[in-house]
Amino acid sequence: MEIKELKPVIEGVLFATGDAVGIDKLAEITEADREDIIKASDELARDYESGERGIMLTHVEDKLQLCTKTELYPYLGKIAKNKREYQLTDTQLETLSIVAYKQPVTKLQVEAIRGVNSDHAVNRLVEYGLVKELGRLDAPGRPILFGTTDEFLRAFGVDSLDDLPEIAPEHVEEFREEAEEEAEEKLNLGI
Repeated sequence: MEIKELKPVIEGVLFATGDAVGIDKLAEITEADREDIIKASDELARDYESGERGIMLTHVEDKLQLCTKTELYPYLGKIAKNKREYQLTDTQLETLSIVAYKQPVTKLQVEAIRGVNSDHAVNRLVEYGLVKELGRLDAPGRPILFGTTDEFLRAFGVDSLDDLPEIAPEHVEEFREEAEEEAEEKLNLGI
């Protein structure tokens, strides 16, 4: 299949599924080379960027997805009945960053880093679709392993986990000290 024939197929599949579809899966269903899928999707993305269109093609890890251009979000908010809006607390952001950088990670490992119970924060992040269960750790009790989702990548505007900013070593020590101080304060307050 030629690139010009692949573009409408990719567009149709992505539109119909409404979700991210892997490049390898698109190559499989079109019986095309992976490189041709990438070329066609790059052309399709340029088509959306150059025209006066309301949608764009995004790359999330090794997947493609059609989504609304960000500048149109205010209009979507007016029509969406169940607008999914959430505001992350400092605790949730801290927990999310630990999961993002340490994944796959258990709640117990998150708690060891934070120094406080993280059940509620992790559960909320799962509810918001930013964190998901990845499986079970092969250890006594078989604790659940957590990691970030494609929604996390979209929400924070990164294509892959490799694009997350690196934490400077001097900041790691600062964060550890702050977490210890916070844990000690909560312990003193009986929280």
